[in-house]
Amino acid sequence: MNRLRARIKDKRICALVKAFLESGVMTELGDREETLTGTPQGGILSPLLANIALSALDDHFSQQRSQEMGTHGQRARRRRHGQGNWKLIRYADDFVLMVHGERRHAEALQEEVAAVLAPMGLRLAPEKTAVVHLDEGFTFLGFDIRRLRKRGTQEYYVYTKPSRKAIQAIKDKVKARTCRSTRHMGLDELIASLNRSLAGWANYFRHGVSKAVFSDVDSHAWNRLMRWIRAKYKHGTHRIGMPELRRRFCDQGWRFACNGVVFTGAASVTVTRYRYRGSNIPTPWTPAPAPG
Repeated sequence: MNRLRARIKDKRICALVKAFLESGVMTELGDREETLTGTPQGGILSPLLANIALSALDDHFSQQRSQEMGTHGQRARRRRHGQGNWKLIRYADDFVLMVHGERRHAEALQEEVAAVLAPMGLRLAPEKTAVVHLDEGFTFLGFDIRRLRKRGTQEYYVYTKPSRKAIQAIKDKVKARTCRSTRHMGLDELIASLNRSLAGWANYFRHGVSKAVFSDVDSHAWNRLMRWIRAKYKHGTHRIGMPELRRRFCDQGWRFACNGVVFTGAASVTVTRYRYRGSNIPTPWTPAPAPG
């Protein structure tokens, strides 16, 4: 609340936010329980308040970087003296510290982060916190980020791919949309629904190395859709064969189509690799003034 009041001068807004924090929770039996700490799980204010609380982390590391690692010369000097360089990347309550140095530098930073968070009553989740080398890779915001050797060369590059968990999540969604209980739907309605889900998922992951993943997800969706059609339009106990399936339900090759709606899937989204912009991304916030 102190960090909020530093930004927001309207006392009514601050009082409203405080009321959210003190509102308590309803139990399964309909009773009200007091909440002494934390934000309501799933509450609309929780992500915003996480951003406000963790802006203390941003201030700490941005000030440290600007003073000690702000220029190429400063960073080179630190490396010569056996010191590490690092930068914080944060999205809501999820963040990584990228360290150019040794493992001991990263482990020391873990303690430093814990010390910055402690005064706000926050702590690192042990099961979600790890020190890893970039060659081992890590998962951040649904992406697996790892340095690998480029095939056919001796050069190493950092590859950003959709994580296994993210891929399994969209496959599970496709499976749920094509289960037995959805056979009352029209084929065109189902295709349109799958297209929306797959395109929405692919738009999030289109900035990574995702082309092969999109094809794999589409292949899974096509197979689920094929089984759904064969089960829905079977003759008595006899399911339709593949030649009949292609003749009745495909327009170009094996592409499913019905009433003008065609299956386009995730591959309809063009992969466009993200171009690093450094500190050129505009921000509405003015940097906090340096103490003293």
